Amino acid sequence: MKKFFIGGALLLFILGSCNSHAGHNHDHEAEGHDHEAEAPHGHDEHEHGNEPAGHSDEISLPAAKAKAAGVVAETVNPAPFRQVIPVSGQILAAQGDDATVVATASGVVSFARKLTEGMQVGKGTALVYLTGEHLQEGDPARKAEIAYRAAKEEYERAAKLVDRQIVSQKEFNAIREAYENARIAYEALTPGGAGKGTAVTAPMGGYLKNCLVKEGDYVSVGQPLMSITQNRRLQLKAEVSERYYSALKQVTSANFKTPYDNRVYELEQLKGRLLSYGKTSGDTSFYLPVVFEFDNCGDMVPGSFVEVYLLGTPRTGVISLPWSAITEEQGLNFVYLQLDADCYRKQEVKLGASDGSRVEILSGLKGGEKVVTQGTVHVKLASASIPININPLLYSFELC
Repeated sequence: MKKFFIGGALLLFILGSCNSHAGHNHDHEAEGHDHEAEAPHGHDEHEHGNEPAGHSDEISLPAAKAKAAGVVAETVNPAPFRQVIPVSGQILAAQGDDATVVATASGVVSFARKLTEGMQVGKGTALVYLTGEHLQEGDPARKAEIAYRAAKEEYERAAKLVDRQIVSQKEFNAIREAYENARIAYEALTPGGAGKGTAVTAPMGGYLKNCLVKEGDYVSVGQPLMSITQNRRLQLKAEVSERYYSALKQVTSANFKTPYDNRVYELEQLKGRLLSYGKTSGDTSFYLPVVFEFDNCGDMVPGSFVEVYLLGTPRTGVISLPWSAITEEQGLNFVYLQLDADCYRKQEVKLGASDGSRVEILSGLKGGEKVVTQGTVHVKLASASIPININPLLYSFELC
């Protein structure tokens, strides 16, 4: 294998051309100075040939192609921009929109229907049956029915005797009290039909949030079985560091971004309002809670963690851009300025605070400039087609 240096070969070729040109000039000098008047004209042609065609940092993208690619530019001007505190938070169900279904009797769980989390249920719908038929203490529904029938017969007998003063009024009142208690207990344990036991129904209409028991589990009275949510109003709970405590009084609203759709939601568009902010931190936390309430637009997942941008007092004279206008290369941030209908230029900028949808520009832009805000990637790709001038004498290539 031999190594050939193309750079060296080109250098020899250029030197040979120069020697030939020098000999040619020497012959003309021997003949005379007839062509001295043509020398300035030849010099002008040489300089014109080396003159650059345009600025090397300009990006050419015809207006028709830019429009087809969805490239949009807007003129930036200083405008109000609110103070931002970036924190983390969680979406929670609002109070009053959740209900816990509890066991009304002791017994073994039997599902009334196939239940899955997220399914819709109506108010009064039977969810589970509780039965103690095969337990040692017996079925509480059957026991309540027997006690109710016995108390009812005693009450009806005493009602006939109290008028004849065979039964005193005091004894009658005690019998009537026992009857009412037995009736209430029996109605609370009314069998669900078909001998399945006591039916546990949904206290309100909504969506099944979670199920806490399995088929065949034994439960006691008052034990939680499942929870139902109406999912109409939600809460946003932000955890704020103590160092921002003095700025919490200026917080009036917030934006947040969910991890599952990467979309920024504005509480002001969701009828949101600030409920409270904590005055003290917890025993095991150094963060202060800030709680908002807002309407659920149908895309929220209660319990999910989100990025929160607390919004405070507006600041005037701030240049800001949507995040779609920003590109990042090797740790530096850039935007693309539109110079005219077909030309663009990449401009480095320094970023400041962000409210989730827009970001503050600290340096690199001034009012009145047109910046690409949509279709930035197409302008970036067009910049890659700019030719790069390389001196062949500075590089050598190894050929096999």
